[in-house]
Amino acid sequence: MKNWRLNILVFTIAALGWGFYSFKSNMSSSNLSLFKNSDTLDFYIPEGWETPQYNFEASPVTKAGFTLGRKLFYDPKLSKDSTTSCSSCHLSFTNFTHVDHALSHGIDGRIGKRNTLSIINPAWQKTFMWDGGVNHLEVQPLAPLESKVEMDHSLASVVARLKQSKKYAQLYKNAFGEEAEVTGQYTLKALAQFMVTFTSANAKYDKVMRKEPGVSFNENEEKGLKVFRAKCASCHQEPLFTNGTFQNNGLPIDTFLNDLGRYAITKNNADSLKFRVPTLRNIEVSYPYMHDGRFTSLQMVLFHYSNGIEHSESLAESLKTPMEMSEADKRNLIYFMKTLTDMEFLRNKDFAFPRD
Repeated sequence: MKNWRLNILVFTIAALGWGFYSFKSNMSSSNLSLFKNSDTLDFYIPEGWETPQYNFEASPVTKAGFTLGRKLFYDPKLSKDSTTSCSSCHLSFTNFTHVDHALSHGIDGRIGKRNTLSIINPAWQKTFMWDGGVNHLEVQPLAPLESKVEMDHSLASVVARLKQSKKYAQLYKNAFGEEAEVTGQYTLKALAQFMVTFTSANAKYDKVMRKEPGVSFNENEEKGLKVFRAKCASCHQEPLFTNGTFQNNGLPIDTFLNDLGRYAITKNNADSLKFRVPTLRNIEVSYPYMHDGRFTSLQMVLFHYSNGIEHSESLAESLKTPMEMSEADKRNLIYFMKTLTDMEFLRNKDFAFPRD
């Protein structure tokens, strides 16, 4: 089995780097129509959000690139036996994750060792995967593509397969120029152009923060916000509802999976049992929870934090003091977390299976 992390390190894309693009700070529902009067995406930053990490100047998102990336994302031909697509684990209406099993599934019924992470607001991410083993969106697809328990393929084999399609040949020319051919670099760029548009920032929470007329928290949601800011916000920082770090959240290790998290990347004992702090946006629909999908409800998650923390040397500092919450606190916290559900994002037809 190839070491996909090594492949990612040696796979060079000339466009990597950080920069700026033509950003637009505007967050109305009309922005869900991604390409209005231009063939290039006018990417926006919601008010109060930081500048994205993704380099839109080096890798602008075009309508043709987005279209190609969308088709690739939903095409099972990317897997070795043509049965598993990116969308097999990343469903648009469930926050681009799966909800029917705890661990990722691949070809031939193979089962991975981690729950599938949501793909949401990736433009603001510095690293990807539960352990941060990928440092750029344009190479992230290599991880599932070359995983023996997921798609079990290679980029070269994918390219050879796609070259047999006249339709794909034209789509690559549309996206990257008349002289463009089907290549690995263009394939990864197109997938990134599709995924980087997954911006979710129009939930009830966002509308309240923007002081939109007629939108306000009810009493339970308001109380839940106070509990959240007192108990959870150190790791799940607003407005992305993650601080982008890796933390040990006190889960007892699954002795079958024996997953040590970020330690596998850094080999630093201080990183043992540390995993990415996931975003809470659309958390209502993205169960099961935790890196191994062990919890099927938010109630179970909150019981863990109030009663199930296992102490160890790498435990997050914020969890070393018991997190005391009453049952009313927990109920109100769940009320608040449900205000992070962005139905316009989840139902956006631009992200759904391309039926043309």
